Amino acid sequence: MDKKDLKIVFFGTPEFAVASLDALVKGGYNVVGVVTMPDKPAGRGKKIRMSDVKQYALEHNLPVLQPEKLRDEEFQKELRSLEADLFIVIAFRMLPESVWAMPRLGTFNLHASLLPKYRGAAPINHAIMNGDTVTGVTTFFLTHTIDTGDMIARREIEIGPDENAGQLHDRLMALGAEEVISTVDSIIENTLTTTPQPDGEFTPAPKIFKDTCRINWDSPAQQLHNFVRGLAPYPAAWSHMIELSGKPSDVKILATSVSDIPADLSLTPGRAAVVGKNLYVGTSTFPVRILEIQPAGKKAMPATAFILGYHPAKFE
Repeated sequence: MDKKDLKIVFFGTPEFAVASLDALVKGGYNVVGVVTMPDKPAGRGKKIRMSDVKQYALEHNLPVLQPEKLRDEEFQKELRSLEADLFIVIAFRMLPESVWAMPRLGTFNLHASLLPKYRGAAPINHAIMNGDTVTGVTTFFLTHTIDTGDMIARREIEIGPDENAGQLHDRLMALGAEEVISTVDSIIENTLTTTPQPDGEFTPAPKIFKDTCRINWDSPAQQLHNFVRGLAPYPAAWSHMIELSGKPSDVKILATSVSDIPADLSLTPGRAAVVGKNLYVGTSTFPVRILEIQPAGKKAMPATAFILGYHPAKFE
């Protein structure tokens, strides 16, 4: 089978999915349709915003479907009319069986972790927050339960000790695009093999909410450092700050360091200290150095600039 004979429908919404769609389009694969989330209000002005995948699809003249409900009969009829051989799903909603079972060659998903570890919506964040040093991407066929289908291929990548979720996201996005092409090629060449996922060997990676992004300064320094970089640059770890004047406010902590900490510096958890041009905050083990911070209503800034206008006494 030639790659132009294989009809593909692509499902995806955010930027992470665009790299794979771009690889398929530029590689000459026959993408006959794109399914993405409906347009929705975004930002302070609540302007209607289309998804990153839709923007790319329109720029490349690809047919776009935006169902409110995936079980909608009209949507499924339109999807069926595309006569696709294969569905590819990346960073999209959970599909009902009536959709994922539609194409003759099945539906595969690209997941941003080394399955069976980190099943859920936020595998990149949780891998860093948990202090992992290795992660990767996995392609697998969809089944009834989310992220549980037979694995097609896995690729590993190391996580840097100070790498944040945004940086890792971009590297996994590129790696994932390569793996999507490799998986499609193995389907075309009829060389694909699959491996069942082991039972009971997974870590939940649930969606992240604001309440779960608050820093616990009673954590050990390394754990806190992992927490901050696992949430940076978005949605970002945050803390309640009390200045020396007693003024309270919330701030986002975007980068920290656990290296080159003065050996004689001792601070109780949450207590702040400015030493030279550096801002330190105590944890349950040793202080962390704040590298980047964003005051409420302001842009992110280096901590060296922050301490010129703010005088934190403690974070809680």
